[in-house]
Amino acid sequence: MAEWEIHKPLGTCSGSGKKIEPEEEYVATLVETPEGMQRKDYSIEYWSENKPEVYCYWKSVLPKPDQKKKLFIDDAMLMAFFERLATETDQEKLNFRFVLALVLMRKRLLKYDSSKTDNGCEIWILKVSGKDQIEQVINPHLTEDKIEQLSEQLGQILQVEFSG
Repeated sequence: MAEWEIHKPLGTCSGSGKKIEPEEEYVATLVETPEGMQRKDYSIEYWSENKPEVYCYWKSVLPKPDQKKKLFIDDAMLMAFFERLATETDQEKLNFRFVLALVLMRKRLLKYDSSKTDNGCEIWILKVSGKDQIEQVINPHLTEDKIEQLSEQLGQILQVEFSG
């Protein structure tokens, strides 16, 4: 099983090698590699000119080194990431989507409705709050340790400050 290597922003553009300065806007991304998902950051200039192929992306602002870390993400971005993972079949991505569903349920963006079994897999039926939309997520029956590990990785992804 591939582990996800998702790092905090390093302050360097992955495309040009240019330094991203504190308080400068940049594009944070998740990129599929043979080893699994990896985070790569790009300067706004590089992103605008090259549009690298990525799994998902969001704009952020690099914090000052002495700035207290903020854990803030737009709910729409969380839902978009959750929906983007809907068609994935890789076990690590299924596990990650399940943990993301737990986060969305805690934030009350998703509500558990029921479950069903399909080909030996338990599938949770979830209602999207405020919409006439149903989502399904496979329950991979993760151990508490695995849920904690994936939650930490999710926290690393989201440990950015979004502008706008």
